[in-house]
Amino acid sequence: MNTRQIVQALFLIVLLWCCQHDPLEGPPGSDPNNGGGGGGGAPELCDPDSIYFQQSVLPLIVSSCAIPGCHDPGAAEDDVILNNYNNIINTGDVDPFDLNGSDLYDVITEDDPDKLMPPPDEFPSLTEDEIAIIRNWILQGALNNSCESASCDTTNVNFSSSIEPIFSAKCTGCHSGDTPQGGISLTNYAEISSESLFGDVLAAVQHQEGVTNMPFNSPQLPQCEIELIRIWIENGAPE
Repeated sequence: MNTRQIVQALFLIVLLWCCQHDPLEGPPGSDPNNGGGGGGGAPELCDPDSIYFQQSVLPLIVSSCAIPGCHDPGAAEDDVILNNYNNIINTGDVDPFDLNGSDLYDVITEDDPDKLMPPPDEFPSLTEDEIAIIRNWILQGALNNSCESASCDTTNVNFSSSIEPIFSAKCTGCHSGDTPQGGISLTNYAEISSESLFGDVLAAVQHQEGVTNMPFNSPQLPQCEIELIRIWIENGAPE
């Protein structure tokens, strides 16, 4: 091997060594494969002390704020779009760990009814529990995190404990009030059971073709929740 070949070999060895480094890390709890946010990949098991964006925050904000004509991509009222993590952080001006620096939190806790969101004369106001979800999510760092339950209990599916909590958290925001989206109200057993038995509820939550996917502008419900809805409907939607 001549001198030139030796130099080339040494250069290649150094180059390969320099390229071996750890992947860039995002903030704690983020998923480097999902734009810094935990929404992709295998989710962690749910921690009862943590607020998870994909399971709790996104469905709440979408059903209460990103509805057609308000803060959806089409209307984008005041240039605010609240249909996904990046838009909520950027156009909702969310500052992780800082409530005072987060416009989103300011408008949902406003004392002035003319500034309060959602507008109280048009849509149901957020409950104290719903506000607490957003507050605690921000205080925990406003992560784009996700989780899955350790188990999915389908042995005793009933409306009050299995089905109503799903619809209340992820459907009622759009499907309530004087002008519910699509003309469909989902606020009580009679309404939910009727639409489930005779409407497209199951197809919508399964994101089947030919129907409007629900929750609107949101990821598909966790598989456990879809399974609970399917079993409940197939059992005749008992109360």
